[in-house]
Amino acid sequence: MEDAGFWVLAVAAVGFGAAVFAVDSMARATFALLASFLCVGGELLLIGLRYLGALVVLMMIMEMLVMVVFMVMYMMNPAGLMPMTMVHNARGAAVIAGGAFAALAAGIFAVPWPERDGRPPRDPAFALGESIMGPKMLVMMVIGIAILATMIATVALATQHGRYDGGRTDAGRTDAGRHAGGRDDA
Repeated sequence: MEDAGFWVLAVAAVGFGAAVFAVDSMARATFALLASFLCVGGELLLIGLRYLGALVVLMMIMEMLVMVVFMVMYMMNPAGLMPMTMVHNARGAAVIAGGAFAALAAGIFAVPWPERDGRPPRDPAFALGESIMGPKMLVMMVIGIAILATMIATVALATQHGRYDGGRTDAGRTDAGRHAGGRDDA
C-alpha cells in the first residue's frame, strides 16, 4: 500500500510540476506548484522523514499563500488570473530542460555510489534536523520573524487604510487626513 501511495504521489508531483508551465495564469501556476510541493511533502512523510515532511508542507503552504497575496496586490491583471504565457523562449527552455534532465539521469548511473558504513540512526528525522538546524537555529528564528513581519506588512498595505488610503486620491481625503494646521498629509 505504501509503495502504491509513493508512486501515486511521485507521478502527481511531476504532473503538477509540469502544469506550472502549462497553465495560462500566475495564480494557477502558483497553486500547481503548491500541489507539487505538497506531493513531495507527502513522499517525505511516507518514507519516514516526519520532521522534514511536515516542514516542507508547512513552509510551502505559507510561501505560496504569501506569493498569492503579493500577486493580488501588485499584479496588473486581477489576481494573476488573466491568460499569459509562463514560458518565454519555449524552444530554448525545452532544450535546456531536456539537457539538464539527461545529464542528471546519466549521473544516476555514472556515479559510483558509496557503500553504507555502519547502521542508519535510530531516528533519521531527528538526525537530519539536528544536522541541518543545529548551528543555524538563530538564523532560522530571525528568518521566521522576518517572514511574519512581511505577512503583517502585506496585510496592512492591502487593507482599506493602507498604502492607497482606500483608493481615494489626495483631493478626496477627509478632514481626518489633515494636520492640525489644515494642510494635507502629503
